[in-house]
Amino acid sequence: MIDFKKLTADTVDEKYGEVFFKAYKNNLIHRGDNADDLDVIMGLIAERKKAINDFETSKAEQNKFGQEIAQLKKAGEDAASAIQGLQEIKQKNKYLEKKLEDIEVQFNDKLARIPNMCHPDVPVGKDETENVEVKTVGEKKSFAFPVKNHIELGQDLDIIDFERAAKVTGARFAYLKGAGAALERALIQFMLDIHVSQHGYREIIPPYIVNSNSLYGTSNFPKFKEDVFHLEGTDYYLIPTSEVSVTNIYGNEILKEEQLPQKYVAFSPCFRSEAGSYGKDTQGLIRQHQFHKVELLKFTHPDKSYEEHELLTKNAEKILEDLEIPYKRMLLCTGDISFGAAKCFDLEAWLPGQEKYREISSCSNFEDFQSRRANIRFRPSGEKAKPQFVHTLNGSGLAVGRTLIAVLENYQQEDGSIKIPDALKNYMGGREFIKKETP
Repeated sequence: MIDFKKLTADTVDEKYGEVFFKAYKNNLIHRGDNADDLDVIMGLIAERKKAINDFETSKAEQNKFGQEIAQLKKAGEDAASAIQGLQEIKQKNKYLEKKLEDIEVQFNDKLARIPNMCHPDVPVGKDETENVEVKTVGEKKSFAFPVKNHIELGQDLDIIDFERAAKVTGARFAYLKGAGAALERALIQFMLDIHVSQHGYREIIPPYIVNSNSLYGTSNFPKFKEDVFHLEGTDYYLIPTSEVSVTNIYGNEILKEEQLPQKYVAFSPCFRSEAGSYGKDTQGLIRQHQFHKVELLKFTHPDKSYEEHELLTKNAEKILEDLEIPYKRMLLCTGDISFGAAKCFDLEAWLPGQEKYREISSCSNFEDFQSRRANIRFRPSGEKAKPQFVHTLNGSGLAVGRTLIAVLENYQQEDGSIKIPDALKNYMGGREFIKKETP
């Protein structure tokens, strides 16, 4: 993994820059990003080094003027010419300092927009059509009647109301009513109970509002700033996922090696502008501006992060298996993996109303990409051991709204009711079916 911090420090050299250039240019090409950005970065590295040299040389010249003035005054001689020269060099230094600051801003901004290096296991591919199927679990249910999607089911049962939500707020919001609201709540509690009692995560309810520094730490900023809702007049933003607030819990801290791994499960609402969705999946609950998620997060030792990544993915799969929802595990290719992930598995639940598998969780290993930005480290055992960056991992365990869709569509009955999965009956007060209620 390339050390991003070294690229912004004073010790950058041509050899290290060349390593960065070759490795990441190939990575950007495979990701389908603009590889020319690296040429710009390399140019800025050269400009930055020259600007530092010019500024330091000029500062040394300023110091000489200062010494000369002191000597002249001590000798009782006229220092006017030297004072004039000092004023001129001070003005020059202000210009050189501002020039260096401008280059630093450009350099850091460009660097912050470069995605993570993909793990060697990640297949090269242009888009989601070239993701690799790892396994398929569960049999698709057969129906002796025409199946409906969750929109039709929700409206028929009067448990989902899109029209009134649009009146109150706007498009891509929904009311969940009656048994629909109870089912959402049951799913949240079920997921939390499984992850805490069976998988050993520590439950946490995080802040739902974060600052820009936190969003930078998880790599949402600066590249994806338009996808986040901003509270005008403040440095506060609504979280697009609890990954942001939980990952940054250890920002600028050094953990002890024996504290790793740290495992958290967080329930939160999530808020996304979906600025880049371009009308994709705007019907129903698939892509809402506001939705609920149960998120799994880990802070791990670098040597164990891929072992922990596999466990985290299995923890998310357990929810689908207990609900008896057929699903696939997909290994994302270079053209579909997220900006910050080094490796990612998507879990796709079978939705009979759409006759397709749809993503319900993305389980990612970011390696040290986020921890470098957020400055999250651990100190290995040993008196003289230097702190190292932790590896961060996260994944939905699961996206609650999409799980609700999967339950509605997979458990629909011919009479229009929804059978409650066995795993959820105790969370639904022993109810066996969801039927249309009278308000």
